[in-house]
Amino acid sequence: MAPSFNPALLNDFARSYGFHYDICDPDTLVQDVLIDMERGLRGQTSPLPMIPSYLHPVSQVPLGKKVIALDAGGTNFRAARVHFKEAGRPEAEGTKKAPMPGTGGRVNAVEFFDQIAELAAPLIKEGGDIEGIGFCFSYPMEMQENGDGIPMAFSKEVDAPEVIGKPVGQGLREALARRGIKAPERIVLLNDTAATLLSGLGQIPADAGRNKGPDKYGVQGGPMVGFILGTGFNTAYPESDIPKIGFHSGESPQIVVCETGNCAPRYLGYLDREFDAGTKHPGSYTLEKAAAGAYLGPLSFHILKQAISDGVLSFARSKEFAALPTLETRYLNEFMHAPLAGEGPIGELFGPGELDAIRSFACLTSIVTRRGALFSAAVVAAAIERMDAGHDPFAPVRVAVEGTTYMIYRGMREALESYLNIMLNRKQPRSYSIAPVEQASLFGAAVAALSR
Repeated sequence: MAPSFNPALLNDFARSYGFHYDICDPDTLVQDVLIDMERGLRGQTSPLPMIPSYLHPVSQVPLGKKVIALDAGGTNFRAARVHFKEAGRPEAEGTKKAPMPGTGGRVNAVEFFDQIAELAAPLIKEGGDIEGIGFCFSYPMEMQENGDGIPMAFSKEVDAPEVIGKPVGQGLREALARRGIKAPERIVLLNDTAATLLSGLGQIPADAGRNKGPDKYGVQGGPMVGFILGTGFNTAYPESDIPKIGFHSGESPQIVVCETGNCAPRYLGYLDREFDAGTKHPGSYTLEKAAAGAYLGPLSFHILKQAISDGVLSFARSKEFAALPTLETRYLNEFMHAPLAGEGPIGELFGPGELDAIRSFACLTSIVTRRGALFSAAVVAAAIERMDAGHDPFAPVRVAVEGTTYMIYRGMREALESYLNIMLNRKQPRSYSIAPVEQASLFGAAVAALSR
């Protein structure tokens, strides 16, 4: 006979294997992240590389100026002409999309940049006075002080080995020149996390939409944090003190990309370590493996199989479930949004009389989700505290978020925002606003073209 739904037993199971959120101290989590951030900024050994972007975010997005925004990531490449309307809202025109160069077979460096220029050239020719080009390049690259970026590697989908080690902005400039087009003076490279931060400048009001009337006091909007919680995980924020590159400027901070998915929280248990050992890169991106969409399904699956083995979760077809090769996050999310529908690769495994098993399954999955939300909130809180920001009630810190895990994964957004509120207000009131942004890579690239 299958065990009845017993929340106390399930919570004890989670605590015994070290993945319950209530064994984590939120203050300690935040302080651990802050210590790793400081070490990374100093160039000391740290899981966080704290990558300087050499980008200085504008306090207000200039209105009316036209830029070219390019977005290279995944399987597609996008290009658009963008300008910012009243209140800084972005508007794209002439958007073009093509397969990412190198995804249809190997290309050399000239072919790679020529394919990019093919989309960008008409936008420049037809756009009149173009202020600059912002280029979101979502592959590992070394940023340069002049705003260019040098690729260090590509994912397996892009086959362009000659491009590695070559400045992307310079390559694009030369490709445009081959077409008889003079590129704008400013070409700025950035990654998707910095782009998310910058996109918030044009999409999240300076007062987070609280003040419906005009601001006659000249209060500027608070700083912006960029946060990605989708397939992957990362944060970026404006930093005024980066000792490892000799940068110190309280007046004009630059964006730092933290790579916070690589944090190693002290609150990881036996099943986390066992799961990590079976991934492609054991020992790296351990926080990402506990919170991001690429891993929530497989990690939950690993934990649920242990629950079946220990007898705290049982249903007629539990052995069939445990024998699955993996559990994709999207299928787990679909089930959690409608667990009683009996549909999908998970729902169809439960019979009409197995409500208690469904309750147990959902309870364990929710524990994993809530812990991921706690880890995520600690990272965002650390970025805000690192800036010592959020004290001005008229200028809240704005957190721009991009990613489907935050937006649609059952229980994630609500838990994350609840934890963040507790962490940031535990000692004194803090003013902040967290909101998703649209087309972050494209619009963030547009802001970058105006941000140097």
